[in-house]
Amino acid sequence: MIGMTLLSYQNPAFMAFVIALVLWELLWKGVGLWKAARNDDKYWFIAILIINTLGILPILYIYIFRKNKKGI
Repeated sequence: MIGMTLLSYQNPAFMAFVIALVLWELLWKGVGLWKAARNDDKYWFIAILIINTLGILPILYIYIFRKNKKGI
């Protein structure tokens, strides 16, 4: 049971890590959804909306698969 305290919600370091991951995902998901909606990519929009990948799927869309690549 001692090892479980490291992954407990009472551990401030663990909570900071979880909050950082949530903010990272929220940032990239928001940008990816915005770009997919503006480019009328319905399938990408649905995939980014449903699949939680810690920002990997939106980053791939933004930098690799988007039609008009003018940066973020």
